[in-house]
Amino acid sequence: MEKVIVEAEETLSALESVFSKFDVDEINTVPFKGSWTAGQLTEHMILSNSGFLQVINGPVTETDKPADLMVAQIKKDFLNFNVKYDSPKVIYPEDKIYHQPELMQNLKQIREGISEAVKGLDLTRTCVAYELPGYGFLTRLEAIYFVIYHTQRHVHQLKNIYNTLNSN
Repeated sequence: MEKVIVEAEETLSALESVFSKFDVDEINTVPFKGSWTAGQLTEHMILSNSGFLQVINGPVTETDKPADLMVAQIKKDFLNFNVKYDSPKVIYPEDKIYHQPELMQNLKQIREGISEAVKGLDLTRTCVAYELPGYGFLTRLEAIYFVIYHTQRHVHQLKNIYNTLNSN
């Protein structure tokens, strides 16, 4: 359990750290054709991770499978940077001007919420509030690893955005 606590903290802190490097004018700059801005990418992470936090803290049932059954598949899917995924509409960021302090505050609240969940909940229970397409109902442990690997994927993308905007 200590491993998941450390991984979640390190990953969510990395997202905050990379995002904090952007200058105010860079947050809403499209770095290259087909890309989100840093603000949009961060908003996508806030929408996704806050949704998963609600699922993790939501209704659960007994689990009839190993609690970590889908973790390896989630990792394989999200850390394959050669594959591009389309975001579900519900977590698709608006095309608007984003403000760094507000986004940073939201990231911090989500990191703290995930930390509390990992430390205080039975991670072997199955979350029943949302069935994830392609994965089914996840255990709390799998849901936390979804947050970790999905966030790691987007930290990678955020670094690419940063490097593109600062390569001149």
